[in-house]
Amino acid sequence: MENQKFKGYGMFENHPEYTRAIARRENIYQRRFDLRSEFARDYTRIIFSQAYRRLKHKTQVFFAVENDHICTRSEHVNLVESIAYTIANQLGLNTELTKAIAMGHDLGHAPFGHGGESILTEIAKSHHLEKFWHEKNSLHFVDDIELLEDNNHNQHNLNLTYAVRDGIISHCGEMNQKYIQRRHEYIDLNDYQYAGEYNPWTYEGCVVKMSDKIAYLARDIEDALSLKVLSQQQVDDLRNQLNHMGEHQFYAINNGSIVNYFIHDVIENSNIEKGIGLSQEAFEKMKVIMKFNYQNIYLIKRVQIHEKYVSLILHSIFDFLYDYKDKTDFISALNKDLKQYPKLIGHYLAWLEKYAFIPQYPKKQQYQNHVVYDFVQDPQAFEKSIIDYLAGMTDAFIIQLFNELISF
Repeated sequence: MENQKFKGYGMFENHPEYTRAIARRENIYQRRFDLRSEFARDYTRIIFSQAYRRLKHKTQVFFAVENDHICTRSEHVNLVESIAYTIANQLGLNTELTKAIAMGHDLGHAPFGHGGESILTEIAKSHHLEKFWHEKNSLHFVDDIELLEDNNHNQHNLNLTYAVRDGIISHCGEMNQKYIQRRHEYIDLNDYQYAGEYNPWTYEGCVVKMSDKIAYLARDIEDALSLKVLSQQQVDDLRNQLNHMGEHQFYAINNGSIVNYFIHDVIENSNIEKGIGLSQEAFEKMKVIMKFNYQNIYLIKRVQIHEKYVSLILHSIFDFLYDYKDKTDFISALNKDLKQYPKLIGHYLAWLEKYAFIPQYPKKQQYQNHVVYDFVQDPQAFEKSIIDYLAGMTDAFIIQLFNELISF
């Protein structure tokens, strides 16, 4: 089926904007005999990061830490990479760039999935901060939070290329788009105001954006069936509805059949004039599946009850740490209570050690990364540091911290 329709338009070295695509915010340290391209280097920097490791314990849709077969954020990211690689490879696009974007696109996702995201937005707004949205937070994490160690044990920011950073913040898969055409403007990515405001700058980014949506459609249905959130009859009814919508007939609604159908449709229907897209039949079927998922999975009472639980946890930890803001020397006050709350306070102090500028507590020499929280110049440095600290946690870890708070 290989057609290479986009050959000559992929972000390879002969592309007229390649130099801009591989631009980094600052020079990156070099190793001898590095065999990787710039995008392959980004890929490995992402999978070596701690944020990538933590995805295995972050909720995708269902919080089920004791069930090994329920999709986690890590599995979702790997599935997006697989889908995006297949499409990009068939279309003649740069698969190394595609893979790097796919692996990095959800690094800034909150614990407890979209429920956690909405609660962090609630906390941020109550303190007059910008809305929390995971696409921008993923860019924030790869730009400012995630660190890698060099050959001398010094810690540096990931410092990814522009094309990868753009694909990460531009990946929003919640939008109903039949075609995704790349944008031509080379913008400052910090100008993004909301998810989906701009299309990706590369076709590779467009492929990841489409693949993100394909990846969760049937996988969420499989989990809902496994957890008895859905009945087999509901899924059979969905299959019958889809089979009345055109030529393609589904014999089963599962991850393999849905992913295969949409991959082939995207490869067949994408073109330079319109972008990365779907046939009208596939587009309508995708909308039906998304509507089914929202009505029967994402917005059900069981999920809403879980969000109340998540709200209690996130608000409790935020409020506990925020109370220290009024202390004359909050670091000393935190250290005073360290024995009582060793895990929560200990990890938060380590967080500040890496990212904060506090004159009386200078950063260690090994941390050669950007200052994120300037406690001298920024009056909201404290609340920003807590929100980032919470956003980076796994579900399991944040529950441990909450249990430490309520234990006697």
